[in-house]
Amino acid sequence: MWSPRILLATTVCLMTSFSTAICLAEIRSKEIEYQAGTVKSKGTIFWNDEIQGRRPGVLVVHEWWGLDDYAKNRALKLAEAGYVAFACDMYGEGKTTQHPKDAGTMATSVRSNQQEWLARANAALDVLKKDEHVNPEHLVAIGYCFGGSTVLQLALKGSDLDAVISYHGALPKVTPEEAGQVKAKVLVFHGADDAFIPKEVVEQFQTSFKGPGNQLTFVSFPGVRHSFTVPDAGKHGIEGMKYDEQADKTSWQATLDLLSKLSK
Repeated sequence: MWSPRILLATTVCLMTSFSTAICLAEIRSKEIEYQAGTVKSKGTIFWNDEIQGRRPGVLVVHEWWGLDDYAKNRALKLAEAGYVAFACDMYGEGKTTQHPKDAGTMATSVRSNQQEWLARANAALDVLKKDEHVNPEHLVAIGYCFGGSTVLQLALKGSDLDAVISYHGALPKVTPEEAGQVKAKVLVFHGADDAFIPKEVVEQFQTSFKGPGNQLTFVSFPGVRHSFTVPDAGKHGIEGMKYDEQADKTSWQATLDLLSKLSK
């Protein structure tokens, strides 16, 4: 079920020496209700209303906290860069939490049923594909933490995407069969000091993609911990979660560079 609702219209302007406002872009968003696996979800899509024609679409998958302002702000930034971005809801009913225990429970509940996990991710992709501003031939999925592991699952199941991009996401154990199904370019940004992901898991993941047709680019930031793209990562008091401004800026610019190349 589709139930759109306009939420936001942001006009970016420059003031000339004659005090005349020149509007460069108008970013709009709407909330969309949709069926995702066994739950009804509420996501938010962002686009630049000044751009004519269809453009690449980017799926944004949230951290284990749920679809919060952080994920929506990343989608907003992508719209400002000229893409259509859909911040999806993997938990249903727009559920979010600030409590680590609850976040872990919700994320584990989704990951424990891979069929349901993929159904929710694919439902979100379908919303993005159907948007009137999106070129369905050019889709990318990005995700953070829980969302990073989600977009990697999409790649391993052979989803027809140009690329998937994971930021401080959990790394799955990849079989040769799964590696062989990957069609998308896979870009992973990882903190070398991420205590939540054992080094042997990192090594196994990278080794799985070696060989002909390797689609993996793995970027490891020395001295960087988990949640390095999240400015308030330390507010939960969890040891091992820390923002890193340089890693955040570097990974974001690399993301925009890849999106630009894929759009040509």
